[in-house]
Amino acid sequence: LQRMLSIAVEVDRSPNCSSCKIADVIFPFILNIPLRSQREAFLNTMESHLLRCKLLELLFQHSCDVPTTLPLSLAKILYFLSHSTMLLQYQDETATWQRWDEMLQYLSLLLMSYQNVRQPIVCCLSPPTFLLAEHLRSSLNDRMDLIIQKAKPKLQDSDDISHLDVQLKIEDFISRMQQVLEQPFPWQIMEKLCMLR
Repeated sequence: LQRMLSIAVEVDRSPNCSSCKIADVIFPFILNIPLRSQREAFLNTMESHLLRCKLLELLFQHSCDVPTTLPLSLAKILYFLSHSTMLLQYQDETATWQRWDEMLQYLSLLLMSYQNVRQPIVCCLSPPTFLLAEHLRSSLNDRMDLIIQKAKPKLQDSDDISHLDVQLKIEDFISRMQQVLEQPFPWQIMEKLCMLR
């Protein structure tokens, strides 16, 4: 299934557009996956970083009280950290800290996938096959030309965030968590926060 989804993203003239369409179709099914382990298995095995980004973006937009119009970017990922509640349909009986833990897990996954989408991946194959590793938002034909021209992927204004931005959002998140939990943080939460930072 993951291989087929990855191919479906790539065959379109615009992988960015096809990944949006596929994510829109898959998203309702993600919401109905009953177990966290099943949700994580599906998202972790996804071959297309671009499709994973789109799905996770939809998931976080769905869990924000006030969705944002920012394009997918580092600033948007920080926004999700501050505004997401991540209460999914089957999480009602889950401990509150575990819902936050799942949210941080997906936020880290979104960040890693987004880094792969926006930056070249160093490829260790011989001969190097960069064709599938750069410019993931462009079609395969355009991608080859961009790589030959050694064009750098375009960064967005909302990717320009500072260490202070990150620090303030992390502190805001910790403050929100303390108000909700009213108990010492589980070590899993602190571990994921450190990884995300």
